Amino acid sequence: MKTQDIYRREKRIKKVKLSDAEKFNNSDNCEVLEYPLNDPDINCATAIITGRYPDNGYCVNEKCKELIYVIDGNGTLNKKDEVVSFEKGDVILIEKGEIYFWEANCKIVMPCTPEWYPEQHKMLEEKI
Repeated sequence: MKTQDIYRREKRIKKVKLSDAEKFNNSDNCEVLEYPLNDPDINCATAIITGRYPDNGYCVNEKCKELIYVIDGNGTLNKKDEVVSFEKGDVILIEKGEIYFWEANCKIVMPCTPEWYPEQHKMLEEKI
């Protein structure tokens, strides 16, 4: 038997049911469903954003990059010197260390790599 064949058999497909997803609110304008994959390399969540997030200032992921797929709606991702408009069907890559805020009415899917965790997600109180 080849090593490659053994390696392939050791990998596992992971599935998380909607009923196992963990719901929480980042703010009044951001409702998240986190799908616990228990994988340090990647995770996945959906979010519904209805307004500005965060409410004031900016946010940043210090360790994780996010790949956003817009399921429905539209809005903008706002940096200090750039505004990125998006709509249903668009894909957006947010690199780690990007400082931004959302102004949107949308539903998104957002896998993060490495796995997202709250301690690396920071709120910055800087004024716009």
